Amino acid sequence: MKFSKLLTALCATLTLTLTSTLALADVSYQHIRNATAKIDYNGTTFLLDPYLAEKGAYEGFAGTLNSEKRNPLIPMKTTAKEVIDGVDAVIVTHTHDDHWDKAAQELLPKNLPIFVQNAGDAAIIRSQGFSDVRVLGINTDFNGVKLTRIKGGQHGTDEMFAAPQLAEFIGDAMGVIIKADGEKTLYIVGDTIWNASVSQTLATAKPDVVVMNTGDARLQGFDGGIIMGVVDVARMANTAPNADIITVHMDAVNHATVSSEQMRDFVKQNGLKKVAVPAEGEVLKY
Repeated sequence: MKFSKLLTALCATLTLTLTSTLALADVSYQHIRNATAKIDYNGTTFLLDPYLAEKGAYEGFAGTLNSEKRNPLIPMKTTAKEVIDGVDAVIVTHTHDDHWDKAAQELLPKNLPIFVQNAGDAAIIRSQGFSDVRVLGINTDFNGVKLTRIKGGQHGTDEMFAAPQLAEFIGDAMGVIIKADGEKTLYIVGDTIWNASVSQTLATAKPDVVVMNTGDARLQGFDGGIIMGVVDVARMANTAPNADIITVHMDAVNHATVSSEQMRDFVKQNGLKKVAVPAEGEVLKY
């Protein structure tokens, strides 16, 4: 009888250990290109900000640095079909062409669930023929995964937003918190400079993994970037020292001023041990 109880206790302990181990291995981030990623989280696969066209398919962004270059500047390491395969839902942080391009609109199944930041973006994507477009709120549930929209992102400097037409052009871009019971919390910062919304989210959500867009993209005639850069990566490492940091949104668009090679040099020179600069197609596991 005693042996039976001991065996039961050992089995329960082993089950708990295996469950905990599996939970820690459930977060997988595959960098596709730019801000595009496949995220396997708690058994669900999300496609983030799909930018799926072949190299050079589009003109450079007018009014931005190096606009004579054609986008995307680099190819994907995998095919668009392989990127789409196995995806359960799509997250579109905003509808700029380098986060939601014509190729994605043509290639993605029209009934695939798509999560967006507001009614305006939802209307745009529904007009493109997609039937299941959902506006994110707080702890929006999908297959047991909780998705929370982070508002207050600033896709440019105060000077840029002071110009009404320019403010409308650069628009809003959300961040997203992804969490589930027993899983690490993931914070997708999105296209924003560092502002109070970012600081507040770090303080309240206490994310375990942070994805930063760090190409320091620039507009012509303005100082400052419309997304983060190397200084912000150092600040993130200091502000959230226990978090694993993933830096992306480099190399693929004409107006970026920080390359992944430059970011790797910065990370190495500053001894930032918990910062990853993934190559296209690389899979990171947390």
